[in-house]
Amino acid sequence: MLQHTRDLSPAHDAWSDVGGRLLAALDRIILGKRREHTLALSCVLAQGHLLIQDLPGVGKTTLAHALARVLGLSFQRVQFTSDLLPADVIGASIYRRDQQQFEFQRGPVFTQLLLADEINRATPKAQSALLEAMEEQQVTVDGHTHPLPQPFFVVATRNPLEQAGTFPLPESQLDRFLMQIELGYPSPAEERELLTGTDRRALLATQQPVVDAATLARMQEAVPSMHVAEPLLDYVQALIAWTRDSGEFAAGLSPRASIALLRASQAHALLMGHAGVHPEDVQAVAPAVVTHRLVTREGRTPGNIGQRLLEAVALP
Repeated sequence: MLQHTRDLSPAHDAWSDVGGRLLAALDRIILGKRREHTLALSCVLAQGHLLIQDLPGVGKTTLAHALARVLGLSFQRVQFTSDLLPADVIGASIYRRDQQQFEFQRGPVFTQLLLADEINRATPKAQSALLEAMEEQQVTVDGHTHPLPQPFFVVATRNPLEQAGTFPLPESQLDRFLMQIELGYPSPAEERELLTGTDRRALLATQQPVVDAATLARMQEAVPSMHVAEPLLDYVQALIAWTRDSGEFAAGLSPRASIALLRASQAHALLMGHAGVHPEDVQAVAPAVVTHRLVTREGRTPGNIGQRLLEAVALP
């Protein structure tokens, strides 16, 4: 049965209780990844999209499915391949001979949580099919605009670029993702439990929603109201300015990135039960927000940039 939440106000302590139950449910399915679960939920609360980059088999798809289950969202998965067409994602107009007219057949993008699995195995043309959906919450086909279900959230997975058969994601599409995270290998103890315990797919099948879409929407609405003190705004601006002034990158972070960093920090603060945004909230989300948006002057993804950024800018 759905665990109905009482009529909650945006009070931080009430929302943190809900957040704690969401995190506990994710921890039950994917072991030892509390930090990654916290980031993923913060991304959802901030109404952003999530990119998970890691090797095959470490739980990327399972995390996406688990998010949909605990949040009570409809779920669709698209396996991105080299022959995928935009119509395979957003849908197409089909001519109905009996009605003598075209009828739009909705694609899998018409869901609340879309898993774009191995997104960098598709061509840039197919990847671009998601751009309007991610930015505008709608798709346009044959001049007609079709709104997407609400909430709408994309979880995309991508394999490391050095693997065969991958295409790089253009900067414009990377910037549509609020966060990028990695899961990594489990610890020896966690791997032993995976080997001897219940199959993760069986756990997913029995997982009941912790909240429903209406409760999630109220949590998302509460995020912008999280108090941000002036020194915290100075800190966020200083972090962004460092990427522009350090001379290490082809281009510094954009104003869109600064807004993303602030909103993600507010979502993390709400999830943690803070009365306002703390420096620790900014530090917790900053690496996930900035790493995929920066490229060195040599055209490489900067290594360990999140930690270097936090070390370079003093706390307020």
